[in-house]
Amino acid sequence: MKPRVPASPDLPVDPSSFRQVMGRLATGVTVVTTRCDDGFDHAMTANSFTSVSLDPLLVLVCVEVGTRFHAAAVVQRAWGVSVLDASAEPAARWFATSGRPLEGQLDRVAHHRGRLTGAALLDGALATLECRTTEQVEAGDHTIVIGEVLGLAMPDQSALPLLFWAGRFGLPHTVGRAARPA
Repeated sequence: MKPRVPASPDLPVDPSSFRQVMGRLATGVTVVTTRCDDGFDHAMTANSFTSVSLDPLLVLVCVEVGTRFHAAAVVQRAWGVSVLDASAEPAARWFATSGRPLEGQLDRVAHHRGRLTGAALLDGALATLECRTTEQVEAGDHTIVIGEVLGLAMPDQSALPLLFWAGRFGLPHTVGRAARPA
């Protein structure tokens, strides 16, 4: 058995240390989408997505202020969420790319339109949700967008999730460390 490493000393309370500490929390990865009245789709990769309430059914996503997606999200009231499987890392990276072209950004990813919102939902997602914004809360350099869940789908129950941990994407058993011998 490996000896336990003693806890590290306290870190400075600053953005860099905060990012490192929060990186110790493994999260699932989603792509959040909305379609604007001008016909353009907006999309972003988000790991700051979570359930909020069962009654009513509510979820939230945190959206960085100043991004194109933020500008669309505060206006549009309908949006979709695709929970990514482990094979969707290229899509996660693409939708996390700052400055990518707005027009045709969904062309490289198989998707379909949500029946209730018209938002793009990624084919092959572990699960999808269609939502309508109920509240927006300004919080530092992000806006917390809370949405009522209008529709749910879970097309593939056998695939593994895409996780994000310590600044990297990976499968649950490979994120962060090499597998230990049995």
